[in-house]
Amino acid sequence: MIWDQLTSAQIGALDKNIPVLLPLTATEQHGGHLPLATDRLIGEHFAHCLHTEMSGTVLILPAINVGCSDHHMDFPGTLSLTHGTFLLVVKEMIVSVLRHGFNKIILLNSHGGNQGIMNVVAEQLGYENPGTHIVTVTWWVLAQEALRKITETGPGGTGHACEFETSLIQLIANHLVDNASIQKGQNMPAFTWAEGDMLRGPAASYYRTFKSKTSNGIYGNPLKASAQKGQQITTTVVHALKQIVIDIYRINEQNL
Repeated sequence: MIWDQLTSAQIGALDKNIPVLLPLTATEQHGGHLPLATDRLIGEHFAHCLHTEMSGTVLILPAINVGCSDHHMDFPGTLSLTHGTFLLVVKEMIVSVLRHGFNKIILLNSHGGNQGIMNVVAEQLGYENPGTHIVTVTWWVLAQEALRKITETGPGGTGHACEFETSLIQLIANHLVDNASIQKGQNMPAFTWAEGDMLRGPAASYYRTFKSKTSNGIYGNPLKASAQKGQQITTTVVHALKQIVIDIYRINEQNL
């Protein structure tokens, strides 16, 4: 079910045990071949597929379309919220949902820069609203082990505007992909302990602007991307999301 496609009366009549999912996305540069809407398109795509497969069991909120992207501001077109603004927008949206009687929330993230503040949001909401069940999930972390069986680019190949994101946009909105501009990321490594990608996190965090990590805005290797791979990724991620929905839907039955 899609929150803003229902009437007020329909929302009021729903089982309040239904998990409510909020996509956290971004509007930012994705190299020369992908649109600024990449993270939003991917987040909404997973949410829509989940809705299609679990109609009546999950409720999808309108996506937060601008995230925390200050580290991408060297590239034209990027939009960004401060961490404080992002926190307030997400919290106040979820508080609205809680006031309508729902108490199971999934924050589905599709942008790396949102991860830290997303977890702060969950910590604050959980403490301030006893009895609320909040799950935070970033899609590539959720299905990390299974996604390693899909990638063909090795360490450093899946980062930003990469094999995975390019494959997904080729599946979701291929007309927005400038295939002639696809090129390998110009990764500029710093320290071994600071290097990582979607599937292999770094041993320690080291802040750098994205321009200092890659001069062309791509981190990874989109040359191995394909719409077929995008479908494999979708199937893998949605399968994992379905399990989360099933598990938290049953929380009351388990007296948790």
